[in-house]
Amino acid sequence: MTRRRNRKSAISLKFDQSRDQAPRVTAKGEGLVAERIIQLARENNIPIREDADLVEVLSQVNIEQEIPPSVYRVVAELLAWVYRMNQDYKLPPKTS
Repeated sequence: MTRRRNRKSAISLKFDQSRDQAPRVTAKGEGLVAERIIQLARENNIPIREDADLVEVLSQVNIEQEIPPSVYRVVAELLAWVYRMNQDYKLPPKTS
């Protein structure tokens, strides 16, 4: 998420190892659309990270298109961060 010209921007990514070579852009938008993307992420406990430079690059990628190789390293670091966040907040196993 970032603010470009005082306007909020957001991008969502998804990586399906069984079908994709790289993560795909699944949603992107500015203004109200960005706010809705962020709201849905929060409602679904999806980690949110702000990176204006990455948003600027990914805003050029079409929805359902894989990210360009130029941002693989940055997105890999982002996915590692999400993985760590998920491990930190893992729910305890259910007991019967």
